[in-house]
Amino acid sequence: MDSKDHWHERYIAQVWLGINYFSDLLNDSALLIGDFNSNKIWDYASRIASHTDVVNYLDSKNIHSLYHLQYGENQGEETKPTLFLHRKIDKPYHIDYCFASDNLMQQGYSIKIGDYNDWIQLSDHVPIMINFG
Repeated sequence: MDSKDHWHERYIAQVWLGINYFSDLLNDSALLIGDFNSNKIWDYASRIASHTDVVNYLDSKNIHSLYHLQYGENQGEETKPTLFLHRKIDKPYHIDYCFASDNLMQQGYSIKIGDYNDWIQLSDHVPIMINFG
């Protein structure tokens, strides 16, 4: 992941390589959740793929970010951070995601982002909590 020899395959490029490698699995029910270490604000970084490339590819497979749909926010303009770099409240970023296929979203869902004060003693990330159905 942090290879100096393969710097162009770091961070979101790992997600890109994974979703392309497992693309056949994305044709049915799919749920991708985790720390992508990425955001549209870093699309300028020279990698084999950008955050926007990943989002657009998943959109083409009818897989969408639940956070962005629920809150009506654009990628890169998130108001609820999921990471506080070095546990600093003044260094917030949204880098954790839950992407779900349309058929899973049709069951109904709600998503909640954990609060800094409740979680910062445990991690620099706050959880994403999702309820389906």
